[in-house]
Amino acid sequence: MNRRVQHKAAHVTTRRLLDMKQGKEKISVLTAYDYTMARILDRAGVDVILVGDSASNVFAGHSTTLPITIEEMIYHAKAVVKGVQDESNRAMVVVDMPFMSYQISGDEALRNAGKIMKEHECDALKLEGGMIIADTVKRITDVGIPVMGHLGLMPQSIYKYGSYKVRAEEEREADQLLEDARALEESGAFAVVLEKIPSALAAEVTRSLTIPTIGIGAGVECDGQVLVINDILGLNREFHPRFVRQYADLNTVIEDAVKSYVHDVRERAFPSADESY
Repeated sequence: MNRRVQHKAAHVTTRRLLDMKQGKEKISVLTAYDYTMARILDRAGVDVILVGDSASNVFAGHSTTLPITIEEMIYHAKAVVKGVQDESNRAMVVVDMPFMSYQISGDEALRNAGKIMKEHECDALKLEGGMIIADTVKRITDVGIPVMGHLGLMPQSIYKYGSYKVRAEEEREADQLLEDARALEESGAFAVVLEKIPSALAAEVTRSLTIPTIGIGAGVECDGQVLVINDILGLNREFHPRFVRQYADLNTVIEDAVKSYVHDVRERAFPSADESY
């Protein structure tokens, strides 16, 4: 009697991402903030799930990522990790360290990084910044916590920038970004997100690093791409930047479904006899 044996795909690790870069295999990354979505993304084959501080925007309705707290990030991370574990447990889960959880001092950054990691079983943390946080990144990675960097447009610094325009278009800022990327790699980061920078610069950074680059609005030459799940599913009607490709219009699908439900309830068409006990 033949039995079909189900083999779970191997869990994505930092080593696997490096192998993907070396093998020119593109890395797919999406955000998730809850158990159900994490299961769907893991089942669909996403390589990395980012529990982004973008939850501050799309989940809580804030205009920036700044208000979200460590406790709130841990809450979302627990749900996502559980979802991945209950599905195929393939996707790597990376969690954003929120604003002011790592900028004050190396000691506080290390303490908060440990707190986030100990509260659940995520795979890595993500920090925004370059040379200015390089020592912090080294300190965190030296104790065994993997760190993903983030350069270019850094949402936690939005008040400093004053707008969400493309970063590093001028030569001086581009040169600094290259230095920052190299500093992150030397400090032990296993990957770096490049957000909203010129494609040519992103390609140059990608070539200059041995660690993977993950682009968002940074062109096709990055080693991988990341987007916010709510954006690709068309759940946000007001947000349509050029770097987002909308793969579905779930805003309309959900609204139509709810309208049908409301109609059926009002017309006593739901529940039917078959839907009652």
